[in-house]
Amino acid sequence: QLQLVESGGGLVQAGGSLTLSCAASGFNLQYYAIGWFRQAPGMEREGVSCISGNDGSKYYLDSVKGRFSISRDSAKNTVSLQMNSLKPEDTAVYYCAALKQQFRKCVLWADDYDYWGQGTQVTVSS
Repeated sequence: QLQLVESGGGLVQAGGSLTLSCAASGFNLQYYAIGWFRQAPGMEREGVSCISGNDGSKYYLDSVKGRFSISRDSAKNTVSLQMNSLKPEDTAVYYCAALKQQFRKCVLWADDYDYWGQGTQVTVSS
């Protein structure tokens, strides 16, 4: 059974760092497009970053460029999101998601994704 599990969330002060991890089971995510999304209370889910399954290209939400970095570890079957210089507005539940088909370019559009993790809470205090 294909499953994604996020970890690494927590409470951090503004300016701090966290690393989120998305672990896959039931499939090898090396060639799958993986996205990180977040949803704050009362807000729509938004795409934060993604890594493509065909060429490894990476994309970021404008507001996190230069602060967040996505990477894939094929040996561990994980995709990580390194988050630096965190701001209170980064507070949200963060989800990872995967496209069903391999070798696809990723997008920052939640509706395109087929498999989702349960989410991990990130809270940034001011």
